Amino acid sequence: MSEIWKSIVFYRQERQKKKFPGVKLKRLFKQSGVVPVFEDRLVLITARRSDRWIIPKGYVEKGLSPADSAAKEAYEEAGLVGRVRYKEIGEYRYRKFGKQFSVKVFPFFIDTMLDEWDEMHLRERRVVSPGEAFDMLYHDELKAIVSGFFGINRR
Repeated sequence: MSEIWKSIVFYRQERQKKKFPGVKLKRLFKQSGVVPVFEDRLVLITARRSDRWIIPKGYVEKGLSPADSAAKEAYEEAGLVGRVRYKEIGEYRYRKFGKQFSVKVFPFFIDTMLDEWDEMHLRERRVVSPGEAFDMLYHDELKAIVSGFFGINRR
């Protein structure tokens, strides 16, 4: 590896350490997700392999921006059609299968909720208030993003 690439890798690692202190970095898998907003409420879905309530999210697809990729996940996982905002409202991390994931989160304003969609037999979908979403969501960092976005005072 050339010295330039070594310094770029070192710079990225140091930047990640500052952003997420105390996290030991191996390989970080990048994902993006949306906070789906429908008439001042949220749409949550269940994870495929558990009954945990989450937001639509997935790997950032090649050729798509993180925001556009997250909007595609909202369509596939929750049957949601709408407009994504490109300004990130937060980022959270989680571990799964011994891997570390980082999820950039974008607001998504729903125009249509489809009656049928790709993963409708794999997930439950529910429209809830921001307060209910806070209580239902599994990841604490995601709870903080949702409460900050909706201006609710929960900890």
